[in-house]
Amino acid sequence: MRTTLICATALALATPLEIAAQPTSRVLLIGIDGVRPDVLAEVPTPNIDALAASGWYTDEARTTTPSVSGPSWSSMLTGVWPEKHGVTDNSFSGRDYDTWPGFLTRAERERPELSTFAALDWLPLAELPEGGPVVPAAVDERAVLDGYEHGWAEADGEVTAHAVRHLGEADPDAMFVYLGNPDETSHRHGSIGSEYRDAIALADRHVGMLIDAVRARPGLANEDWLVLVSTDHGRREDGGHGGDSPEEMTIFILASGVGGSEGRSPTADWPPPGPANIVDIAATALAHLGFEINQAWGLDGRPLGGPG
Repeated sequence: MRTTLICATALALATPLEIAAQPTSRVLLIGIDGVRPDVLAEVPTPNIDALAASGWYTDEARTTTPSVSGPSWSSMLTGVWPEKHGVTDNSFSGRDYDTWPGFLTRAERERPELSTFAALDWLPLAELPEGGPVVPAAVDERAVLDGYEHGWAEADGEVTAHAVRHLGEADPDAMFVYLGNPDETSHRHGSIGSEYRDAIALADRHVGMLIDAVRARPGLANEDWLVLVSTDHGRREDGGHGGDSPEEMTIFILASGVGGSEGRSPTADWPPPGPANIVDIAATALAHLGFEINQAWGLDGRPLGGPG
């Protein structure tokens, strides 16, 4: 299997003083394409269930209109609705990621010393010319595969392996990992039946591998990881999506903590789950990294844990 690794910036060697000054708050966003929350609840997913049990979970959040991947992933990662970022379909025409960057890019702009990483297997998220993709080369390191070329189940496995390796060998502050197999499986079979459910179960195993890699980090006791898991849209019984039915528009959002010097989850003091939207995810990630949400950024989302 051929893997394409794109390293935009070499990781600089840090002095002990610089290491000590780095923030302890870390973020891992895991995006699983096209997972309908009510189907997720019916599939054995022990790793997602464990995160939800110890964290914050809603299965009543809302995605973009239309409920397709281009605008939905753009809104999740930028924190603004399509009226701002300009993406209304999977052609990504009209995109304006210079004005409305993804949260990894915004973190790099505001604090270049942060270490960012992304691994994904849907190429439009990483390889659009003229106006750039939502996960651009400004991210310190990217592992980019083509799910159509490699096969989606295999590509998700490779994406996970790259992220696991990075967690073991590097010192990331903010990460995004995209898994595309559930959505593509449902499209291929035209249903939300057994093949789709098996793909969701496989994605849960990948989530477990990522969480195990976080827990295996030698400095975990001094790191507060916020793990966010979500999806871009739901789907109809025939596997399609793009409309505004509740089945297509409703998504889940999960936030849970791993690590911390006292084992205390960063979600421990969050208010109970209430109305939430896909645009809240970027704001939540940035707030956990220590950013005050600047009004000049024009974000439509809000930190799910309260004011940023």
